[in-house]
Amino acid sequence: MPRTPGPSSPPPAARPGPDTGVRSVLTGAFRHSPVRAVAVCLFSVASAGAAVALPAALGDTLDLVLGARPGLHGALVLCAVLLIAEVLLDALVALTGGVTTARSTAWLRRRGIDHLLSLAPHRVADRFTPGDLVTRLTGNAADAGTAPTAAATGLAALITPVGALIALALTDIWLAAVFLAGLPLLTRLLRAFARGSSDSVRRYQRVQADIATRLVEALGGARTVAAAGTAGRERTRVLAPLPELGAQGRQMWQIYGRAVVSSSILVPLLTTAVLAVGGIRLAYGSLSVGELLAASRYAALTAGLGGVVGQLNALVRSRAAAHRTGELLTLRPPAHGTMPLPADGRGRLELRAVTLVRGGAPALRGVDLVVPGGTTMAVVGHSGAGKSLLAAVAGRLTDPDSGQVLLDGVPLHEADPAQLRREIGYAFERPALFGATVGAAIGFGPYEPPAHAIEGASRAAGADSFVRLLPDGYATPLDRAPLSGGEVQRLGLARAFVHAGRLLILDDATSSLDSVTELHVRRALVHDVRTGSRLLIAHRVSSAARADLVAWMEKGRLRAVAPHDRLWADPDYRAVFAHTDDEDTRTAS
Repeated sequence: MPRTPGPSSPPPAARPGPDTGVRSVLTGAFRHSPVRAVAVCLFSVASAGAAVALPAALGDTLDLVLGARPGLHGALVLCAVLLIAEVLLDALVALTGGVTTARSTAWLRRRGIDHLLSLAPHRVADRFTPGDLVTRLTGNAADAGTAPTAAATGLAALITPVGALIALALTDIWLAAVFLAGLPLLTRLLRAFARGSSDSVRRYQRVQADIATRLVEALGGARTVAAAGTAGRERTRVLAPLPELGAQGRQMWQIYGRAVVSSSILVPLLTTAVLAVGGIRLAYGSLSVGELLAASRYAALTAGLGGVVGQLNALVRSRAAAHRTGELLTLRPPAHGTMPLPADGRGRLELRAVTLVRGGAPALRGVDLVVPGGTTMAVVGHSGAGKSLLAAVAGRLTDPDSGQVLLDGVPLHEADPAQLRREIGYAFERPALFGATVGAAIGFGPYEPPAHAIEGASRAAGADSFVRLLPDGYATPLDRAPLSGGEVQRLGLARAFVHAGRLLILDDATSSLDSVTELHVRRALVHDVRTGSRLLIAHRVSSAARADLVAWMEKGRLRAVAPHDRLWADPDYRAVFAHTDDEDTRTAS
């Protein structure tokens, strides 16, 4: 059922139609390289013009030779110029077309990646698997990037047979009539090819994406597969769609092959018929030898309408690929405002009647929560209670379906996004590290902190000791730094600490730390990290015990907000930490 947002919800974006993405991709590809696309079109049209003019020049030259008439030298020069021009123009079409395709493909990939990174993370994960995304941004983008060149050269491919048909009619109307008698068959052939090829190409690309998805999943779990000894079974699973891919590929090429074979049969028949009638016309003196030569060449060029099949195939593939690439662009990024956060804000976070729907069911249900500025609040609850979704909403990694989130009195969807990212920091359970070196990975964020700040944050996160043991310390290349899961988590904490703003959200970011290191990090949060509010997604009882307040989540609802020692009297609350080790339990008690 469609959601009707309340008055405090972020403004919804208009939902695009099914063909909006295709139009956006194709028109965008043209607009990205308009000069080159026009150049390809002009070069290809000029080449087509030279190809159409050459038979008449050759026929005229032959008549001059046979009749020993003056003007032979000029006619030979004209033939040579037209022949050289056709060769050079074809070379320019190939060069300019290749550059245009490469630039359009690169632009589509950049646009797709930029757009995906601008979306809320769940919007992408809910619609597309990683393997599907890779396919859309690589192979599909490459096919869609050929659209400007295919369209430009397709125009020339159409001009050549049409121009040749007109020239054939000017040479001899009866020869043109013979050829036109077979034209409906060629037209029907092209229509059937376009209809069948489009569906086949789309299904082929879909199966490709399915295989890529399975392969990415297998590579992501390579250690598990190796440990379980199931490599053969996993290989079978990944390649299971291969027969369907082969069937779709065969069908696609069968459609193309039938069109080519049919045109290959029809074209010689038409050309032979034209030559036969032309020979009769020559015998009766209605045609000269040169005109018959030109007519035979024009018949071959006109029959080249079957060659349009190749250009049509390229356009069909590019449109099908543009549809798949365009589906990414139909996902609307969140709307942003320009309202600044108050300069004296202490990080007061407020959630008002926040509801979030996932998979058609509410994952957060009317959550009302206030984190006073400068306080630390732990969020606890059983698995699936909605803790991480609450953390995502709190820092606007996703927007609620209804309700409102405010930071220091400013609704997040109305705040300036650049300032918001500087003032809200995150640390995750499994941080992804970006950067050429370990130091760059810690400094990765909305701004580049100085080296001393990076080292200070690293000490606060308990990472400085092992970083200095690396071959080049903070300058060690990230891909050459052997890091355990706990060390990676500490680098993620250091990155959050060095960029800490008025609100710092730790989404189970200390789960891989031992109790001593975690205690060190908790103390550093108080003494060594910028003062502000803290929202901790906690699974350990010790984390909840050290927080100022605890928000107890249950089935997407907020069950209670109170200090830990007050909640500890409730057996249901203690059951949340039933898996906690004895040391944590003693800490809480």
